[in-house]
Amino acid sequence: MGYDDVIPMLGNFGRYQRRIYLLLCLPAVLCAFHKLSNMFLQAKVNHRCQLPSELPNATYELPISILNESYPYEAALERYSSCSLLENGRDAPCDSYIYDYSKYESSIVIEWNIVCNRAYLTAIGDAIFMLGVLVGSIVFGDLSDRFGRRIIFFISLVIQVVFGVLVSIAPEFWSYSIFRFVVGSTTSGVFLVAYVIAMEMVGPMDRLIAGVVCQMFFSCGYMLVALFAYFIHDWRYLQVALTLPGAVFFCYWWFIPESARWLLTKGRLQEAKVLIQKAAKENKVIIPDEDLHALLASEVKPKDTKEESVTILEIFKHPNLRKRSLIVFFDWMVNSMTYYGLSWNTSNLGGNDYVNFVIAGAVELPAYTFLLLTLNRWGRKSILCGCMVTAGVALLLTMAVPQAHPWMTVTLAMIGKLAITASYGTVYIFSTEQFPTVIRNAGLGAGSMCARIGSISAPLINLSNEVWKPFPLIIFGILSLLAGCLSLLLPETLNQKLPATIADCETFGSPMTVIEEEKQLKCDDDLERNDKIKL
Repeated sequence: MGYDDVIPMLGNFGRYQRRIYLLLCLPAVLCAFHKLSNMFLQAKVNHRCQLPSELPNATYELPISILNESYPYEAALERYSSCSLLENGRDAPCDSYIYDYSKYESSIVIEWNIVCNRAYLTAIGDAIFMLGVLVGSIVFGDLSDRFGRRIIFFISLVIQVVFGVLVSIAPEFWSYSIFRFVVGSTTSGVFLVAYVIAMEMVGPMDRLIAGVVCQMFFSCGYMLVALFAYFIHDWRYLQVALTLPGAVFFCYWWFIPESARWLLTKGRLQEAKVLIQKAAKENKVIIPDEDLHALLASEVKPKDTKEESVTILEIFKHPNLRKRSLIVFFDWMVNSMTYYGLSWNTSNLGGNDYVNFVIAGAVELPAYTFLLLTLNRWGRKSILCGCMVTAGVALLLTMAVPQAHPWMTVTLAMIGKLAITASYGTVYIFSTEQFPTVIRNAGLGAGSMCARIGSISAPLINLSNEVWKPFPLIIFGILSLLAGCLSLLLPETLNQKLPATIADCETFGSPMTVIEEEKQLKCDDDLERNDKIKL
């Protein structure tokens, strides 16, 4: 008997599980704060070179006559240069700027002059943050497996609050980026570890719903960032306001237990028994002593060491597995790149930045609802391909939108955001089912690493909007369309027996496998008929 056999006796999603699950979903809001606050901490504003005759507090707007005399006109971009002046009829660079404060009163861009030849630094800062997320997923994931989910969750939370406050007092860009790197790493320790604890106490039949609803809390945090930014205009105070709510979760120390499943795997059977009995009491159920003893006894039996031992490198030695793995890894990268690229690009779409940002978060809720209603009915493959192709087409259409109609660009970008959110949720499940049991966790980890590479590259791709505003959307659109089409080569996994070994994976989903299964069924029917005749 295993722990999954005990969960139905407790109630797959009983009162105890619901209470702990809700508490563990709330930190997802915090992680959304930190992952998406850069939109407002690093808000870009219109600027121009400060004229020699101007004071630093001069207003941004100038009469057209002065603009013609003082600034070169960039015909390709249809605007006056924001990074140079006219001196004796020639372009001359400048190092002092006048900013337009009509949209934002404060940001690191304004405070540290991260414009013109330094504008790339904001993208570097975002990439550094996502590199922290990658490092954190490796470090905190390993630590939680070694030392326990609960303790690592709280260590991550404390580090997140401390370094989140340090971000707000950073004196210059590089210290700001280093502190943000640490905060990024803790989002993995807080969100992923909390997610694992929640999933480990929920029955298999309820994990899809539990996983998707947890992502909805992240979406709510996404929208709340805009609300905070709307009322708090100083970037330093905004960072503090988004960080300090994390301190509230310190009280979880008295409410969140260790994962019973982890305790069992570590041989801490008595502690696991106490937790299971506590859950049974709160759920008002009784677990027979013989079942509880059978569970504990199964955990102390020596493990079979004759299981197939393979590494992730095995995927490159087998043609079918190699092809599917590379497609899955590409899907992970494109989904993450497009998701974060669109999330961080809302200020470049035109219209109101705050409204665009809220809409970008709000469209995730119908996307996740769509997954709940269809993922176990329509199949993973059709949803993944359909959503990625839809996202690709919507984003590519933005190149045809006239500049005078920004609402059309916003609409198409939000359709793309909705579709890519749904496909991102699908790839978590679909990719896991593509790998054989012996390397399933390693395959999922490799896919997640590819996703982080995609998210690291997203802000760098967004830099191309300086050349042409729709350029990042076109890049994301092409990659989404390509990934969606390539995913047609993957086998459907809904209601299929998943491969256990690499040999199984090589034949999984192939036409020959289907024929062999039909032959086997026919053979079984013949044997059953012969048995009846003998009787």
